[in-house]
Amino acid sequence: MLPSLVSALADRGITTPFPVQQMAIPVALTGADLIGQARTGTGKTLAFGLPLLQRIVSPDDADYVFLAAPDKPQALVVCPTRELALQVTEDLERACSGRHLRVLPVFGGRSYEPQVEALRRGVDVVVGTPGRLLDLSRQGVLDLTHVKVVVLDEADEMLDLGFLPDVETILGLTPELRQTMLFSATMPSSVITLARRYMRHPVNVRAESPDETATVPATAQFVYRAHRMDKDELLARILQAENRDRVMIFARTKRQAQSTADELAHRGFAVAAVHGDLNQQAREKALASFRSGAVDVLVATDVAARGIDVEGVTHVVNSSCPEDEKTYLHRIGRTGRAGASGVAITLVDWEDLSRWSLINAALDLPYPDPPETYSTSEHLYHDLGIPPGATGRLPGAPEGPRERTPDRGPARGRPRGRTDDRKDGRSGSSEGQRRRQSRRAGGGSPDARGAETRGAGGSSAATAAAEAGTTSGDGSRTRRRRRRRHTRGGTPATPGTEARGDQPGDVPA
Repeated sequence: MLPSLVSALADRGITTPFPVQQMAIPVALTGADLIGQARTGTGKTLAFGLPLLQRIVSPDDADYVFLAAPDKPQALVVCPTRELALQVTEDLERACSGRHLRVLPVFGGRSYEPQVEALRRGVDVVVGTPGRLLDLSRQGVLDLTHVKVVVLDEADEMLDLGFLPDVETILGLTPELRQTMLFSATMPSSVITLARRYMRHPVNVRAESPDETATVPATAQFVYRAHRMDKDELLARILQAENRDRVMIFARTKRQAQSTADELAHRGFAVAAVHGDLNQQAREKALASFRSGAVDVLVATDVAARGIDVEGVTHVVNSSCPEDEKTYLHRIGRTGRAGASGVAITLVDWEDLSRWSLINAALDLPYPDPPETYSTSEHLYHDLGIPPGATGRLPGAPEGPRERTPDRGPARGRPRGRTDDRKDGRSGSSEGQRRRQSRRAGGGSPDARGAETRGAGGSSAATAAAEAGTTSGDGSRTRRRRRRRHTRGGTPATPGTEARGDQPGDVPA
């Protein structure tokens, strides 16, 4: 390895390689194609990142001027999600801090202009998602014809998300005599087929023996059968577990993730949410707050289950049963990383017991029948080390149920002009609706109607009193008096006079 790479890793406290790195790095340095399989959280990024950085010619090197295209990308890393692309970029930048290589993340959710400008100035390594990579290539901005190394990270997730045609197109844009490395936590048949088609005699590297479990041994797993109406209380107590630091909670849908985050925040916890309904800036801000410790609870959908490497994640909670065993592995892989210990908790609804049985059998786990568990169950407090006096609300949190945020989408039967008058606390109609009511009552806008009344000889005060109705002697209110004026050609038929009503209490003008 180059001394600059070794020194940069030593500055981060990385001096001993993990098993997948010990096996993959020597093979990758020879330039051979490589298939690497290891459990999540065991250092796959550096297993392909260090050989990739070693093969790239830096702008500081004397040989840089002899390159056929000095400012074109020399290496490409394809990732399935934006969050993973950012994570890989950060790891590569730290590792090559002594070589001054230019690493550019490319993915959707951000404007094209900064990425286009960076590509025009010159880039050495491009890390991106398939969609944005293809967009920039079709625009003629991204040139992949000089790439030496191509890495497919989390290849199984890439194919599960339907990126196979995009990946094939991207590989077709790169030179045929390239080095291709494929890394994945699982190796389904679709990934094997892809490797056979686009890799030349790849060397297979597996960090564990085939009979080892796919889960990280340092992660303690707990599975409970929970009722959906009690999950908020359960989560609030789990967040008070012994030795709890950062926690990631996974939800099945975007709406569930946001609702859970709002509920936990109302109960006094420092929480942020990451899901597909948030724009890229909001997602990056939430992850940055989680990494910095400004919030210690992150509620996310599976968009964050891949590649998010945050130090200090001691607990992972599946608030609902995962879809399959691969999703389960990638979720709980956010804890117990790099040799650290962790706790994984899964809450299974009654209707999801059959799905959990399949996951349990596929991973050979010892939890075929999860115990029925509520927020007051003694075994929950005992298993997780929750203080006996813990409740579902932290001290200082507001009492009472959380005020639900109304759905901002269009609701059936709701008038378009309906708004809430927040200033004086009363519910009222919109300005447009008030104008329509005024026109129906007297024809025209309130100002125009007042002017017409004064022009006909009546005062605006008298008109308002007449429209408000009269009061009988016993204080009871009578029917509102409806006033009409006879007009001819838009002018009063008899100026100064009005039609006489026949309601009780009317008197001639």
